[in-house]
Amino acid sequence: MMTSLAKYRHAFLVGLQSNIVYRWNFGIRALFSLFHLAFVFILWGAAYSGQTDIAGFDLNQTLTYFIVILMMQFFIGAQNEDYQISEDIRNGLINQFLLKPINYYLYRFSIFVAARMVSGLLALIPLIIALPLLKDHIVLPDELWRLALGLPAMFMAAIIQFTIAYIFGLLTFWFLEIQSFIILSLAIETVLGGQLFPLDLMRDRMNWLFNLSQYLPFYYQMYFPTAIFTGRLDQASTLTGLALQTFWVLALLAFAQFLWTRGLRRHTAVGG
Repeated sequence: MMTSLAKYRHAFLVGLQSNIVYRWNFGIRALFSLFHLAFVFILWGAAYSGQTDIAGFDLNQTLTYFIVILMMQFFIGAQNEDYQISEDIRNGLINQFLLKPINYYLYRFSIFVAARMVSGLLALIPLIIALPLLKDHIVLPDELWRLALGLPAMFMAAIIQFTIAYIFGLLTFWFLEIQSFIILSLAIETVLGGQLFPLDLMRDRMNWLFNLSQYLPFYYQMYFPTAIFTGRLDQASTLTGLALQTFWVLALLAFAQFLWTRGLRRHTAVGG
């Protein structure tokens, strides 16, 4: 057991070292995210002009939501993992994992965690610098249960993020180009994952779409943990959401294993 864990700990450390080399790329990306945040403040400030709340949430609560979801993107968001997996398959680098007792999913997930640690911690630097300007707008609930339930939700959200990227990467076994699939998924995730606007804003006019989104994995990628931490979900809804999120974790892992098994058969047939 310890030997097995040591393999992935080594992969994690290698991923950590390689991502630290590109720390300036992450740092610059995090710095430019402040400009995105400034645009969000201007846009939602205009939306709240002349009214105190939208869908039961005031301006500061909505701005807090976008600050937290921005940090979520750095800590748990899949970035280039799908393309990296695709390149491993296309260039034949995947073959080395077929000859060694290494689980490719766990290997890539270890590197993913390392990369997110580096990008997330670096993203905190510009946020801390801008804190004097942001502190009056940050309104977080103080219930301890949100931390106890939010952290597992955040961890499972990271698994969902990575596994979806992993699945798209595995499509390279069947398709030479996967970019169109990734772009389509990204577009859906941006809307149904709450990155464009808080999903609960749809309750007034598009309640059916909000209800539908709760049964899709995109809801549990960014919106769900963010909504827990920012007070947009009560405890009962959070517990129900955790059950559905667990289902999606298991379902996506099973589907990823299915694609891996079928893809290797095709890969072996072509290579042989």
